[in-house]
Amino acid sequence: MDTTYETTDNTAYYAHGTPAERWERARLFFAAKEYAAAARVLVGLVEEVPEQTGPRLLLARAYYHSAQLLRAENELRLIVERDPVEHYARLMLGRTLERQGRHIEAGPHLRLASALAGDFPEA
Repeated sequence: MDTTYETTDNTAYYAHGTPAERWERARLFFAAKEYAAAARVLVGLVEEVPEQTGPRLLLARAYYHSAQLLRAENELRLIVERDPVEHYARLMLGRTLERQGRHIEAGPHLRLASALAGDFPEA
């Protein structure tokens, strides 16, 4: 069996369609908990529209749920560099760092995410 053809065929499948069709396909994969498949679709989409937060955030979430934590961290860091008050990206970055055992690094991101969401501890 020719694995080169398989790889090309798989890549073509994940890259097929308009950006809107691929976004919908990625969301369907994600909803079905097919996180690695969602990530394969989203990688190309993020390359095409790097300025859009939605596809990059979903890519980071797909990486997180498929235990590709360094990739998730990289995507989340790009989001918070571009938009420091994106509270969900901050929360996900904190959780991603925690999952890697990097609790000290996670703390500031989790606290900032709570503050941005309006979750303040009662005194």
